[in-house]
Amino acid sequence: MSDALPAGIDISKPNIARIYDYWLGGKDNFAVDREQAERSLELCPGLRQWARDNRSFVCGAAARAARDAGIGQFLDLGAGLPTRPAVHEAVRSVDPAARVAYVDLDGVAVTHAQALLATTPGLTAVRGDAADYDAVLAGVADTIDIRRPAAVLMAGVLHFMAVPRAREVCAGWISRMAPGSWLVLAVGRYEDHDLLDRLRTVYSAAEYFNHSPEEFASFFGGPNFSSTDILPPGISEGRRWLAGVNAPLPVRDVYVLCGAAVKR
Repeated sequence: MSDALPAGIDISKPNIARIYDYWLGGKDNFAVDREQAERSLELCPGLRQWARDNRSFVCGAAARAARDAGIGQFLDLGAGLPTRPAVHEAVRSVDPAARVAYVDLDGVAVTHAQALLATTPGLTAVRGDAADYDAVLAGVADTIDIRRPAAVLMAGVLHFMAVPRAREVCAGWISRMAPGSWLVLAVGRYEDHDLLDRLRTVYSAAEYFNHSPEEFASFFGGPNFSSTDILPPGISEGRRWLAGVNAPLPVRDVYVLCGAAVKR
């Protein structure tokens, strides 16, 4: 990365977005991020594949929203560093006029995205917190019209929130979304709890919450789902969701637990 960094960027501590970038084979990371990423991979080599599957899911789900529902605007919360395939590339392969707003707390991620997207109409990147709904919407107002159906994407974000907080954040977005909008969610799920406990001893970038499939399902609107309908194939593993396969969840170290719902 360039030595010219935005003000306030701390390269002495590992950063979630830059760790993901490293797992995805990117170059926008620092030694502290690579060290953290490698220490985690030593314990769980499947993390690299998880990162790739997570990226494939969010791009595939966004493209499906464009193709099946005619959605033309996308809000990617916790988007991380620009990488390929990118959400805007996926959706513009379906709808060349689709608009995408990328939001992240990390200043480096946003700065890189802004530089890459500066000359492309209909795309924007802003710094913001997924839980600060109104500030985010104000920041992307030139790109996203929340009064019309949109797809709100949170892939690899909610596992850094405890269950009550994750439910609250999702409910906040559902309440602001227009009918016909999609909510697309993904987290990392560990079936080996002992492995996760060992990972927590070396992973210092953020606190990690291992949501169960039942807890994850509740993020789409609670037990009654009064305002949303979960889309087929339901709560699934990333690759199986993209294939439309309704099958039991896998039993392996870590996998993408995911789903999508449409607001009534």
